[in-house]
Amino acid sequence: MTHHIAAGPLAWGGLLAFLAVMIAVDLRVGSARHAMTIGRAALWSGIWIVLAVAFGAGLWLAEGAGAGETYFAGYVMEKALSLDNVFVFTLIFSALAVPRGEQPRVLLWGILIALGLRAIFIFAGAEALESYSWVAWPFAALLAWTGWRILRSGGEHGEGERIVARVRKRFPHVQPAVAALLAVALADVIFAVDSVPAILAITTDPFVVFAANAFALLGLRALFFLVAGAVARFAYLQLGLGVLLIGIAGKLAYGEVTGEKLSTSVTLGAIGAVLITAIGASLLEERRALDPSTR
Repeated sequence: MTHHIAAGPLAWGGLLAFLAVMIAVDLRVGSARHAMTIGRAALWSGIWIVLAVAFGAGLWLAEGAGAGETYFAGYVMEKALSLDNVFVFTLIFSALAVPRGEQPRVLLWGILIALGLRAIFIFAGAEALESYSWVAWPFAALLAWTGWRILRSGGEHGEGERIVARVRKRFPHVQPAVAALLAVALADVIFAVDSVPAILAITTDPFVVFAANAFALLGLRALFFLVAGAVARFAYLQLGLGVLLIGIAGKLAYGEVTGEKLSTSVTLGAIGAVLITAIGASLLEERRALDPSTR
């Protein structure tokens, strides 16, 4: 499988300490505070993206192009999948009538819980792929099935309603914010079933996978308040994500059949091309719908 970088206790400790400091700052003055505005959401979304890119650039310089490319491919994949989370979070908050002022902290703690659980998935999945090559086949099947389900649904979102119904059934008397916290954490864990195998198909290095997940997830709260109202504009984004998951499944299967690995630069380019095409097609469709002369 993928060559691992030499990430020892010092590297892990530095990454975790940095993330802890940024979370504390975010709690104090950032996207986890009340009365989240579009301007503050844009600022903090930009801050998390800059930090993620800076980390990737540092990894590239310290460990070489291979490590940098795998990190950026994983980060872009996770960031794209996190946009899908925004749809579901919007449905959860609406269905549970969570006040807007309580939403930032609900998102923060839900995502932190999910990040801890994802760390377990990452280490277990990476170890399984490294130790037993046949594990790639069920991973590929899961990704292909998920991608096909997305394409067949036409981008419809049923996850939010199912999650809310499950939480309401099991915890009928909890406050809306608590119910939303449970629903957000559950949604993130469910999404991890898709996203963790997808990034492990790119690299099985736990340090790179965890870092990409952490930066994508911790930037999700600000991204939510920035694009929640406009995310429905991306009509073809869901379909693009379906194509990506099927493509990643094909990458896994190709590696097992041929014994060769597609270069990470090709994977990164393909991810970028699919996402740009999906977003571009969405914007063109929106423009066509708003302009009667194009009908």
